[in-house]
Amino acid sequence: MPATIRDVARASGVHISTVSRTFSAPHLVNPETRSRVLATAESLGYRPNRAARALITGRTHNVGLIVADIANPFFPPLIKAAESQARQRDYHVFVADTNEDATAEEELVLAMAKQVDGVLLCSPRMSNSLIEQCSREVPLVVINRLVTGLPSVVMDVGQGARDAIEHLAGLGHRQIALLGGPRGSWTSREIRRAALLAARAAGADLTVLGPNPPTEDGGAAAADQVRRVGCTAVLAYNDLMAIGLLEGLDSLGIRVPEEISVVGIDDISLSRRTRPKLTTVATPTAAAGRAAIDMLLQHDNTAPSRTGRAAPTAVDGRRTTAQVTLQTELVIRDSTGPGPHLPAGPTYAATAASGPVASYVKE
Repeated sequence: MPATIRDVARASGVHISTVSRTFSAPHLVNPETRSRVLATAESLGYRPNRAARALITGRTHNVGLIVADIANPFFPPLIKAAESQARQRDYHVFVADTNEDATAEEELVLAMAKQVDGVLLCSPRMSNSLIEQCSREVPLVVINRLVTGLPSVVMDVGQGARDAIEHLAGLGHRQIALLGGPRGSWTSREIRRAALLAARAAGADLTVLGPNPPTEDGGAAAADQVRRVGCTAVLAYNDLMAIGLLEGLDSLGIRVPEEISVVGIDDISLSRRTRPKLTTVATPTAAAGRAAIDMLLQHDNTAPSRTGRAAPTAVDGRRTTAQVTLQTELVIRDSTGPGPHLPAGPTYAATAASGPVASYVKE
C-alpha cells in the first residue's frame, strides 16, 4: 500500500500540515524540519498528489508551451531547455503545436488556461490585440515577439540581419534578396526592417520576396524568383528556407556561393550538414526557453492562489512587463563568397571577417 501524508507526518514527528507545506510552500518550513520531512518521504516512497495539492494551493505546477511548428528544428532546443528549467522548479511542461495557424493558437491558449499556471507563447501568429486578450485569461510570456504591456523574451534578429547584410556587402554584393517569412510574423518584420536599413547604409539594393512559408519547400519554391530578380546574394528568414533555397538553386544549375551567396537564420543542426555548409545567424533558442520559464515563475515561491483573481502575466499575481533581449551571432561558413564588387586587396574571407559585423564566428 502506498505511503500517505499521515505516514510521513508520523515518521517525521510533525503535523500533517507541516508535511503539506513542505511540498506546497517549502519556504514557510524550517530548513531542518523540511530536510527531515523530505528525507522521510523519500525513504517511504511518498509522492504528493499533484491534483490534491492544486486544490489547496490554487496552482497546478503545469506550464503550457505553444509553438508555431514543432517540426521546425528551431523549436526542439527551446522546448528541451524550457522543460529542463521547469523541472528544477517542480513544474511540468505541456507542449502544443499550432501549425502556423493563428486561430488554433488562440484556441489552445484558452483551452490551457484552466489547466496550467501560465503559458509560454512562442513565435505567435495572432495579432497583438488577441494576445493581450488571451493574457487576461492566463499568465503569458511571449517568445520571439514584442507585445506592449506583456513580458517577452526576444532574440535580437534585427542585429543578426544587420550583421548578415554587412557581411554580404563586405564581400562585394550589391544586389541582395531577402526571403521573407510567413505573414503575421513579428520576426519576419524585424528582419526586413533591419535588413533594409543595413542595405541602405552599405549602398546595396535589397529586394524583398515574400511572404513565404517558413519551410524547406518554401525556400525551394523561391529559387526561380531569386534567379529572375538578378541578385548575387540572399538572406533567408530562417535556415529551413535557406536549405530549401540551396536545393532549388542546385536544381537550376546555379552554384553556391560562386554565383549566389546564401545566408540563413537560426543555426539549426542541419545548417552544418548542407553542401556547402550554411552561413547563418545563430539564435540562442535554449537560452530563450530557460529565460521564459524563469520569467513566468520568477515569484513562484510566494505565489498566492489563482482562485478568483484577474489573470496577470506572472504566476504571483503581479503584472510584469519585463523584456529580455538575447544576442545573436553571425556564423560564417561556406555558402557565402565574393560578389562582383569585392574591393581589391584582402581576400574575401578576410573581408568577411573584418568589417563592421558586431559578432561573428568563422567556421
